Amino acid sequence: MKTLSHFALASALALSLAAGAAGAADKPAAKTPAVAAKAAAPEKWPGLPPGAVEEFATMRDGVKLAANVFKPAGAGRWPVVMTRTAYLKDGRIDKEHDPDGAKMREGLVRQAKHYTDAGYVFVLQDTRGKGRSQGFYAAFENDIEDGYDSVEWAGTQPWSNGKVGLSGGSAMGITSDEAAMAAPPHLKAAYVIVAPFDLMRNSYINGVLKEKDVLGWMKGQGVSDDVLDQQRRRVADDVFWNRTAMSVNRKYIDIPIYNVGGWYDIFNHGNISNFEYLQNEGAKGARGNQKLLMGPFGHGALSGGLEYPGFDQLRLSSEQEIRWFDYWLKGIDNGIMAEPPVTYFMMAAAEKGHISPKNRVLTSANWPPANREVRFYLTPGKTLSEKAPTAETEKLTYRYDPAHPVQTVGGANLTFERGPMDQRAIGKREDYLRFETPALDKDVVIAGPVKVELFGATDGKDTDFMAKLVDVYPDGYEALVLDAPIRARFRGGRMPDEVKMMTPNAPEELDIDMWSTAITFEKGHRIALHITSSNAPRFEVNPNTGEAAGSHKLPPRVATNSVYMDASHPSALVLPVIYPDDPKANP
Repeated sequence: MKTLSHFALASALALSLAAGAAGAADKPAAKTPAVAAKAAAPEKWPGLPPGAVEEFATMRDGVKLAANVFKPAGAGRWPVVMTRTAYLKDGRIDKEHDPDGAKMREGLVRQAKHYTDAGYVFVLQDTRGKGRSQGFYAAFENDIEDGYDSVEWAGTQPWSNGKVGLSGGSAMGITSDEAAMAAPPHLKAAYVIVAPFDLMRNSYINGVLKEKDVLGWMKGQGVSDDVLDQQRRRVADDVFWNRTAMSVNRKYIDIPIYNVGGWYDIFNHGNISNFEYLQNEGAKGARGNQKLLMGPFGHGALSGGLEYPGFDQLRLSSEQEIRWFDYWLKGIDNGIMAEPPVTYFMMAAAEKGHISPKNRVLTSANWPPANREVRFYLTPGKTLSEKAPTAETEKLTYRYDPAHPVQTVGGANLTFERGPMDQRAIGKREDYLRFETPALDKDVVIAGPVKVELFGATDGKDTDFMAKLVDVYPDGYEALVLDAPIRARFRGGRMPDEVKMMTPNAPEELDIDMWSTAITFEKGHRIALHITSSNAPRFEVNPNTGEAAGSHKLPPRVATNSVYMDASHPSALVLPVIYPDDPKANP
């Protein structure tokens, strides 16, 4: 995808940056000047990419933010597409010693040409404290106010016709969303790629920290162990997270947004959640004017033995973005709003060299598509059955040793291997339970949110449970579709008064939100649910002590964990089954 490749190269890990900034809330406030001491910008900055003019926007506190302005040929006023980046508007300029930096700069020029050729001014702005911009950098902490001021500046320049659109992916998707929450009058539309709806919930999925993609990345940037420990403690819901959270503030967005996400992306749930809310519950200018595109990609190239060549990411993203802005910024009635609001890729069997024709693009009037919740109940024989259990007491028990966690094999990762990798690599373990249906006698097609209603128990105060939705191929390949954890103490929520330790050996319901997907489990395949208590280094390993997050006073302990599956505790995988009008889908 044009935008994904550029932003993945430039952005690295947006949620980690935000997590680091939020972690600063645990420390005494630093005394920082409103404007950093910097030399005045020269009239001509030699680091500009070809075709750019550097201009400065003054924020409400006097800080000046630098932007590269690329204009179409000729004279006039044009609509504006703006991207606000923490990753250097000029790229890296040492061509001789940094060939990747040279490629990055070439990518910036191509990106600008994409817009100027279509008749837009493209404005690429360094966020506060980054690149050529003044001020102190605190990831995403100033981007509501700065986003408002920057849009209003762009909308009132001599080269602007007063209509501004925001575009960006990953970190730049976050800055776009934050500016949209401020509702600047000149902002008319946005195109947001792979961005979250809530950074807290993306950093700590169901209360479990994404170890490698958050702390591992931060440590690689030289962050001290003290700050990393502070970050571990940032798991609870609080005002610092919510000041900039889309989940809290998207009610103020009053513009159309085209959200683009990936089934294996780290922000899968973000684009979907933002679309769902804005389309159905948003402010007047947003409600009913949203679009969603979901494809079979991750935050980088997929790993493993599957591929999805039928999805033309470049065409769907690039062409749709210009059509979107043409409609909302130029008033061109190109038919885009007459098309279904949701376009999504229905995945199917996709082993390399053996791609099923049931991999295809579908559309829907909303998300999720109309579906029926079908429960596949866990059984003591490690099968999945559509028949509810009737036994009085049934459970499977295993010992979870935090010193020997289950290894991560794929998933929605950024900094290491990602996607639908083969779970057979994990091998057979006593603490890894595989539940499977028999080989399917017909296709099972799902599209929408997946969840696991798990009844679990532990012999201590706290532990984790991990769930994986897996497509088992006839040749045995165990393709990971979705995975998610839950920390037992957060089964009731993340607000301080909702946190509750477990009663030893007493089963409790732990509902695991697995996020959404769209996949056809084809005839002859098996639907599988894998249950365990660790997935490292994707997620932090729970020491089973019940200590507060970030505390290391007690030694880790081996937990005895149980999964219940009886009439009073019917643990189940819940799938959103759809019935598409397609003879290929249901032979």
